Amino acid sequence: MDQVAEAAGVSRATVSRVINGAPSVDAKIREMVERAIADTGYVPNVAARTLVTRRTNSVALVISEPERPNDTSFLNRVFTDPYFGRITAGATTALRPYDIHLVIIPTDSGDHHHVIRYLRQGHVDGVLLISSHEQDPLPRQVHDLGIPAVVSARPAQPIAASFVDVDQRLGARLAAEHLLARGCRRLATISGPLDIPAGMDRLEGFRAAVKGRHVPSIEGDFTRAGGEECARRLLADHPDVDGLFVASDLMSEGALRAVQDLGHRVPEDVAVIGFDDSSAALECRPLLTTIRQPVEEMAAEMAEMLLAQIAAPGRLPRSVTFQPTLVIRDSA
Repeated sequence: MDQVAEAAGVSRATVSRVINGAPSVDAKIREMVERAIADTGYVPNVAARTLVTRRTNSVALVISEPERPNDTSFLNRVFTDPYFGRITAGATTALRPYDIHLVIIPTDSGDHHHVIRYLRQGHVDGVLLISSHEQDPLPRQVHDLGIPAVVSARPAQPIAASFVDVDQRLGARLAAEHLLARGCRRLATISGPLDIPAGMDRLEGFRAAVKGRHVPSIEGDFTRAGGEECARRLLADHPDVDGLFVASDLMSEGALRAVQDLGHRVPEDVAVIGFDDSSAALECRPLLTTIRQPVEEMAAEMAEMLLAQIAAPGRLPRSVTFQPTLVIRDSA
């Protein structure tokens, strides 16, 4: 910093004010200092700045999944599921203008102690937490740390935490209304996991919208393979189904494969609607009609809410609910 001050012909304090974005510095002096910084190759010492500001300029994106026996595909699911990719993209876009870095931490229930230790040691300024399973202890553990945090959906257990969500029931209702408007009368659904609010809300929203009709349902797991298996079982028991709501696009991709393998035309024999409007919807054949949740915008809102918490500790928790929309393509 002394070398920058000497090169610019100003005091060390002026260099410091320019580096820290103080508005009181004259524009010409700021330009001289910035040119000297470029000429000398000066880079602020981040570790030293952290000691002074007590900020790391990093936040953690913690992706918490339940531990499943004999499951070796956890990391594969995290890094291939379009939903997680969209969350990461939305949060990164919102944080980049503030020069804040995103640290991605996938974890299952057997690894939570490592995550809590990492957060307790002050490596990040806050947490964006993707967790929705009812038995997941991590939301409460993070809350009890007192670190700023925002959850990606309504917490399954009641805690005083900020969260961002989409109106899940409305999305399912839009799917039901569209199937009925097409003339479908024998409806069925592949739900998400029923130990998470999103899975239960989508199922209940769909059932409520069909006004007392008997709706066969089977619980899925938000994976492509799970959707295919569930569709085969569902159609084996109810071969006359003509309208199917699948609670995620990834499951829909597998379900479409099963429906067509069993000799049904889509949408002529069975109309299929998914949920998410992710990249998987465009990989389906036929292209998937789906319920769009604006995941990138939701993740950006989470990041903005977290930055507000970091800037003003002690803020009361708040929630934001986004509205879903129906995206009509070829499958329904």
